[in-house]
Amino acid sequence: MKKMANQNVEDEDSENIFFKKIISALFYGVASFMITIVNKTVLTTYGFPSFQALGIGQMATTIIVLFVAKKFHIVSFPHFQLGTFKQIFPLPLFYIGNMIFGLGGTKELSLPMFTALRRFSILMTMILEFYLLGVFPVVSVQISVYTMIIGALLATSDDLAFNLHGYIYILLNDLLTATSGVYTKKKLDSRELGKYGLMYYNSLFMIIPALIICYYSGDLESAINFKDWNNLLFSAQFVISCIMGFILSYSVMLCTHYNSALTTTIIGCLKNISVTYLGMVIGGDYIFSWINFIGLNISVFGSLLYTYVTFRRKETKVLMFH
Repeated sequence: MKKMANQNVEDEDSENIFFKKIISALFYGVASFMITIVNKTVLTTYGFPSFQALGIGQMATTIIVLFVAKKFHIVSFPHFQLGTFKQIFPLPLFYIGNMIFGLGGTKELSLPMFTALRRFSILMTMILEFYLLGVFPVVSVQISVYTMIIGALLATSDDLAFNLHGYIYILLNDLLTATSGVYTKKKLDSRELGKYGLMYYNSLFMIIPALIICYYSGDLESAINFKDWNNLLFSAQFVISCIMGFILSYSVMLCTHYNSALTTTIIGCLKNISVTYLGMVIGGDYIFSWINFIGLNISVFGSLLYTYVTFRRKETKVLMFH
């Protein structure tokens, strides 16, 4: 009887963990989808001149929300100490680079090509997880990842709206996303600062350098003098983008905590299935070609295949310990 009771407890724990894995992944997917659409509208539809200024707004929102939440005991994380930067380093560098290059790529590329190039982060994450965490994905996961990459390569081979700056931004964004995801998993597992501490200090340590760069590049002045600040609809979407920046950071931490860094990365790309097709009409900067369109669909199929092989219930325990 005791053995059966223990087995029931283990089954319940397994059910709870599986539920948290699914919910955290869905939460991240929805947040990532919403912020991509809002950022594209702000940066391309309205032509907001500085993706750096938008990133600073998102960092400032994260700092303010978490500072106030800590004061009212809604959340908790360690106070600043001399060793805090050492505990969190090098995550702040990955964080700001990931944010800036991601926003830059969103501004420069059509959403379908943005989503296709973002899938290279998956391969990079898989490689880094192997070398840094000792994680080696099962064959079915590898096949789905390679399918995504083949589709992305085919799509990029016939990109009629090729933009070199956009490609560089996104590939750097991919590298930083992969590196940040793996290191975030390590930092969360160490339990030194917790997810709220990581979010707060990532933004706190990098907002001043970001402001300095934005000022000397002239982006801050361009953002302040932007013509549409009196447009209520634009201002509302700018504020929503800043708030969504905080929500996205939280959802990334949550998803990475309950899943692998690779799963977090691919969920981010999985939501791009909707973004891919919606992006063909949003922004007005996608140029259709059959080779490009077929490549996008192959990459989408790889995303669906990964979702299937990852979240099948019979593989839950295997994935937990990968």
